[in-house]
Amino acid sequence: MAQRVTLRTRKSYNTVSNRRRIVKTPGGKLRYLVVKKPATAPKCGDCHIALPGIPALRPRQYAQISKRQKTVQRAYGGSRCATCVRDRIVRSFLVEEAKIVKKVIKSQGKK
Repeated sequence: MAQRVTLRTRKSYNTVSNRRRIVKTPGGKLRYLVVKKPATAPKCGDCHIALPGIPALRPRQYAQISKRQKTVQRAYGGSRCATCVRDRIVRSFLVEEAKIVKKVIKSQGKK
């Protein structure tokens, strides 16, 4: 017959934050082990893919790692992915080019 396992805390509801699994202790007894929530990786603000180079941790653990591990050495590092940053740079360059072309065409029209 299987050994009975009792809860170790007062919280008896099967919520997301109260997940548990049964483990066998070195003494041979069965006991509940509280399972932590899985960590999710930070996402790019534009395309919502997981940011490469930044670890997936629970929010509290980000306070315990150094700034070097939380960001990437690039403009918008740790906030946007490299592809989106490249798109932003190209877009701003093309907008500036369009302004210059507009100004040149306007000046040629006056002549």
